Amino acid sequence: MHSQVNKTAERILDWLLPPSCTLCGGRGEFGLPLCTGCWQDLPRLGHACQRCAEPLPQDGLCGRCLRRAPPQDLAHGAFLYADPVDRLVQRLKFGGRLGTARLAGALLAAAARSAQWERPQLLIPVPLHRARLRQRGYDQAQAIAAECGRRLGIPMDSRVCQRKSATAPQPGLSRAERRRNLRGAFVVANPPEARHVAVIDDVMTTGATAGELAAALKRGGVERVDVWALCRAGPDR
Repeated sequence: MHSQVNKTAERILDWLLPPSCTLCGGRGEFGLPLCTGCWQDLPRLGHACQRCAEPLPQDGLCGRCLRRAPPQDLAHGAFLYADPVDRLVQRLKFGGRLGTARLAGALLAAAARSAQWERPQLLIPVPLHRARLRQRGYDQAQAIAAECGRRLGIPMDSRVCQRKSATAPQPGLSRAERRRNLRGAFVVANPPEARHVAVIDDVMTTGATAGELAAALKRGGVERVDVWALCRAGPDR
């Protein structure tokens, strides 16, 4: 009953005070800070590798995943890391805008619903190290996962995994350097009861972060680990 009342109140508030579009400043739609035009212009990820979400001419497995399967069982990306989604990600990481994180979570949920991604039992955000969290002031992956889970009715738990080492920033590193940088970075502090989980991240580049976290979760007893990313950088390096 309370949930229905809250939803009705939200709809009335959106009608009276519609949110402004984050990208162009126009009138937001669907209760989101995004207008219809900007929504239609988002660079959606089309055909992609089923294991790492790298863009491909057709769905299937990329050559790299055929040669060596990554730790995760499946990977989905909602959008390409291209304009204007790349601007949203920069605001997420460095702008300290929680509203942008909620928008990102809503977009990820919409993609999952539209493409009918198989629903996991639990969403697990890629954790930030304590030092990075103090620097940014909030965890963007956790905020995305919370909003996505709220919209899809899937629980989110940010306590499952911890980042035990403050790794160097990933941009500019090669695939091999990223793997070395992240080796042993995550620990499963509170093993979940869920057998099927999805790791939530903002950007998937080479898949090194998602793969390292998926490997840790599987060592912790999780049977299936999917990766849901707001966007996928590509073509992969």
